[in-house]
Amino acid sequence: GAIATVVLTGIYTVFGGLRAVLYTDAAQALILLIGSFFITWFGLSKLGGWGELQAICQAKSDSFALWRPNSDPNFPWLGILIASPIIGIWYWCTDQYIVQRTLAAKDLKTCRRGAIFGGFLKVWPVMIFLVPGLIGYALHVKGEIVIPDKMVNGEYVLVNGQRTPDGDQVFPTMVANLLPRGLRGLVVGGLLAALMSSLSSLFNSCASLFTLDIYKKLHPAASEKLLVNVGRMATGIIVVLGLMWIPIMPKIAQGGLYKYLQSVQGYLAPPITAVFLLGLFCKRINAKGAVAGLSIGFFAGMAKLTIQGMVGAAKIIPASQDAIDSLVAAGKLNLDTLSQNVMRSDLLYAIGDYNFLFASGWLLVLSVVVIVGVSLLSAKPSEEQLVGLTYGTATEEQKRDNRASWNKWDVIASAVVLGLVVGFYLYFSFWLN
Repeated sequence: GAIATVVLTGIYTVFGGLRAVLYTDAAQALILLIGSFFITWFGLSKLGGWGELQAICQAKSDSFALWRPNSDPNFPWLGILIASPIIGIWYWCTDQYIVQRTLAAKDLKTCRRGAIFGGFLKVWPVMIFLVPGLIGYALHVKGEIVIPDKMVNGEYVLVNGQRTPDGDQVFPTMVANLLPRGLRGLVVGGLLAALMSSLSSLFNSCASLFTLDIYKKLHPAASEKLLVNVGRMATGIIVVLGLMWIPIMPKIAQGGLYKYLQSVQGYLAPPITAVFLLGLFCKRINAKGAVAGLSIGFFAGMAKLTIQGMVGAAKIIPASQDAIDSLVAAGKLNLDTLSQNVMRSDLLYAIGDYNFLFASGWLLVLSVVVIVGVSLLSAKPSEEQLVGLTYGTATEEQKRDNRASWNKWDVIASAVVLGLVVGFYLYFSFWLN
C-alpha cells in the first residue's frame, strides 16, 4: 500500500508538475474534510454524544490534555513552547512546500490572505485527527470497537505491565467498524488523498530546488526543456529514495507516526530557522556563517535522528544493568530478541532517548552560535549587498508595497486564527478535564 501510493504520486507529479499538485491538493482537501466530518458524526452517534465523550475524557484526563507536564515523555509543555515556534517558522516561512505556493499568487495581498486562510485550514486537524482519536479511544473503552495493541520490533509495548492500544490504528479501526461501505471508501480515499497531496508537494518541491538551485547554476546555458527533464528525473530519484525509507520509518517512529513526523521536522528545522531569523534581522550575518550554521546544524540533527533510530531498534542499549532492568520491567526491552551486535552506551542511549522537542531547542542554539561566530570571524557584508534583503535595509518601495498589502480585516482574521489555537489548547487541557 505504501509503495503503491508513493509510486502513483510520483507518476502524476512527474508529468503534471506544480499545476497538477495545486489542483489535486484543492480537491483532496475537500474530500478529506468531508470524510472526517462523517467519521466524527458516526463516531459520536455510536458513542452517545459529546457528553459521553467528555465523561470518558474526564475519567482519564491525563490522556486527553494538550498541555502536559514536563515529565511527559512525548510532549512536555515546555518542549512544545520551545519547539513549536522553531518548526512553525521553518514550515510557514521557509519550506518550499509553502513558499512555492505563495510565489504562485498574483500579488502580495493574495499571498498574505492565502497564508491567513491556510492558517484557518491548519486549525482543522484538531477536528480531523484529534476529536476522532478521542472518539475512537472512548469507543474502545466502552467495548464498541477493539483497537489492536501496539507493537514495536515485533514485541507488544507494555505500560505498567499491560498492553496498550496502538494510536496509529484508531482511525482505520473506526472507519472499518462504523462507516457504511460507500462512506468507508470516501474516507479511505480522503486519507490517501491527503497523503498523496503531501508526497506530491514534497516531490515537486525537491525537484524544483535541485533543478533551479543546483543544476541550473552548474549549467546556466541549459534550455527550459532540459531543465524540465532534469526536474522529472530528480522527482524519480526522490521517489526511489522515499521507497527505500519506508522500512526505516518504523524504527524511528517508535512513539507513533505523528511523533515520527514531528521529530524529523524538529531536527531539520532549527538551522534553517536560525539562518532565516538572523538573516532577516541582523545585518552582520554573512553567507559563510549561514552555510556553516546550516551544515553543522543539519549534521547534528541527522546524528540525533540516527541515534534515535538505533535506540528504537534496540541497536543501542544502556551500559548500566540497573537501566537495562528498568527497561525490561517497563516492557521497553526484550533481552531475548537483542542482536549480538548491540552497542552498550549510557551516553548514546541518553542522546537517542532525549526528547525531540528539547533537542530542537538545543539545535537552534548550536546553529545560532555557529552562524554568529563564523560571521564575526569573516568579512562583513557591504551595504549594497544588503539593500532590500533585511528588515533594517528595506527600501521605501518595499515598505509601501508591504503596507498596501494588508488592512484591518487581515489583522482581525489573523487574531481569530490565534484565538482558535489558544481556545483549543485551553479547552482540551483544562475545560474538558
